[in-house]
Formats: sequence, C-alpha cells, structure tokens
Amino acid sequence: METYDLVILGGGPTGLAAGLYGTRSRLKTLVLERGTIGGQLAVTEDIENYPGIEAITGPELGQKMLDHAEKFGLEMEYVDVESVDLESEIKVVRTDGKEFHAKALVIATGSTHNKLEIPGEDEFSGRGVSYCAVCDGAFFRDRDLIVVGGGDAAVEEGTYLTRFASKVTIVHRRDELRATKVLQERAFANPKMDFLWDSTVEEVKGNGLVASVAVKNLKEDRVYDRPVDGVFIYVGLSPNSQFLEGVLPADEMGHLHVNLKMETKFPGVFAAGDIREQSSRQVASSVGDGATAAIFAEKYIAEHFTE
Repeated sequence: METYDLVILGGGPTGLAAGLYGTRSRLKTLVLERGTIGGQLAVTEDIENYPGIEAITGPELGQKMLDHAEKFGLEMEYVDVESVDLESEIKVVRTDGKEFHAKALVIATGSTHNKLEIPGEDEFSGRGVSYCAVCDGAFFRDRDLIVVGGGDAAVEEGTYLTRFASKVTIVHRRDELRATKVLQERAFANPKMDFLWDSTVEEVKGNGLVASVAVKNLKEDRVYDRPVDGVFIYVGLSPNSQFLEGVLPADEMGHLHVNLKMETKFPGVFAAGDIREQSSRQVASSVGDGATAAIFAEKYIAEHFTE
C-alpha cells in the first residue's frame, strides 16, 4: 500500500494550510475530509478578520485555500475516519473499507456546534431548528426567528439572518453579550434585532414545524411560551476528537494536548486548530497552527526517514 509523507485529517482552514505547507515542501500530502471543504468556513457567511482580505464569504475563502494547495499537488479524499494507529513508525488511518499510511500525521478535525440538549431540539432539527444561518437562512423569509447564544457566532449569524427574517431575537443567559464590540455595535444598530437578556430556551415546541419555544427568565424564575418560526443555536463548539478517545491525552472536553510545535505525545503526530487545547478558534490562528504543524512534520520526516 502507498505510504504518504503527510496525511492530514480535516479539510478546514487548519488542514488546508497544513496541506499547502506540506506540498510546498515537496511532501506527498493527502487531506482526508468527511464533509464539506472549509470546515466551519463552509457555514460562515462573512469573514472580515482575515489579514489582507477585508471581506470574503467563508465558502469562498475555503475554496481559495483548497485551490491554492492543489496547485502544488495536494490530494483530497472524502471519507470518515474511524480509527488510527499512532504507535508504529508508519501511522495508519482507517476509514470505512479503506486504510491510509503516513510518515507523519496532522490531526485537524476541528469542532462541531454544541446542542442545547433540550426537549424538541432533535425532533425539530431541520424543521425549524438549525445550527447554520448560511445554510438555512433563506428558508425563513419574513419570519420571526430567535438565536440562542451571546458570542461572536450568535451575533454575527443573527445579523446575517436579518437579511431574510422580519425579526431576529437573540436569547442570552447573561445581561450582556460576549461578542466582540464591533459585532455588538452592528447588532444593536440593526432595527430588525431584539434581545432577551438573562434568559434560556427550555423547550422547542410545534406540530411538524417549530411554532414556539419555552423561555425561562433566570432572574424572575419564570417560564413562558414565545411564538417563533425558527431557532438558530450557537452555544459553543466541541472538538471532533471522539475517534481519539483513549488514544491521545486530552482535556475534559476532548481538546488534545500539544506543545508549541503542535506535537502530541507520539513522534510524528501533530494536532492543530480547534482540536487542540487553548485554541482561539479564529481563522487566522487556525491557519498559523496548520502551517506550524506542517513545518515541524517536514522536519520530523527529514530526520527520521532520510534515505
């Protein structure tokens, strides 16, 4: 079976940056991606904080990153990784019916939006409950929507939804947002946006489609029904590291432990981006992580596989 110099798990900005640096170092490099290229970029409408690019959509940026790396010979496979063997000198990645071998491995599988874990959330997923404004916003023209959360994603995607909805209400458990100031300023100035402070969503209700939510006012300890046509949920991200449980050291959330070179405890195995501990979860820092991992992967290969 063919052995790659570098195999990268994940086709988000971290993985694509690692792919670019790997191929430019003349490493035979493969990216394995289970879903849509770009990772979280694929479900982000506007990117305005990537240095040198004032504004671009997430899907556009992801495609540009892929095109750039492919010009240098990056290979792509769309598969779902099931397990890995990291203890041997040649690393093994197993998918459904296929196996890949690598001299070095970069784990950049990113993260997934958390759920509220409330009644009705799963039942109405795709029928009024969504985690992706870019994917589903256009289905809610002239509708009344709520967005759950108070960070950058909630405020940014909520603002995006006002392009379609008649009204967007952000429900946040605190009395102030956590989002960056520029995003807050835009949201507060938007006539289509409203805010429910000190509140949580306790249940999603409806008959086939979302019709209302049960909202709890935390200060008053009062629960009431609020009519609504859609619920968009942005309450943080969890690392996609389930397939590595018990294989690599991680924190209680599943973020992998690495050093400044993005090295894990196994020689030749690196972890970068949202999957690692203390990640800032920004596109720019994710790209830096990917570049760092690939640079030190190349050095590892040169030291251990010189013919």
